[in-house]
Amino acid sequence: MRKNIDVTKEPTPEQIAMLQRAIALPVSADDECPEFSDAELSEFKRITSERKADRQKQTVTLRLSPQAIKKAKSLGKGYTSVLSRILENALENPDIIKRYL
Repeated sequence: MRKNIDVTKEPTPEQIAMLQRAIALPVSADDECPEFSDAELSEFKRITSERKADRQKQTVTLRLSPQAIKKAKSLGKGYTSVLSRILENALENPDIIKRYL
């Protein structure tokens, strides 16, 4: 069963009842979603913790011109994430690196 719910609006009483019924349903394993053994779950946990260390962002101090800050902030909320992606892409491009060295 599929239902589309507009998350920008308050749920209707019908939607709340539907969600409560779904919560009460038992979880059953099948071919598409098998039950995992304790060994498999611990392996997932090990892999997840290893990958988390690779993805964890580090805090750095960086001096930027007032113009660069103004342009970045004009991008709106989350501008630091945008700057991070721009920097990552620029560092992957050898031509850009050569240009500014």
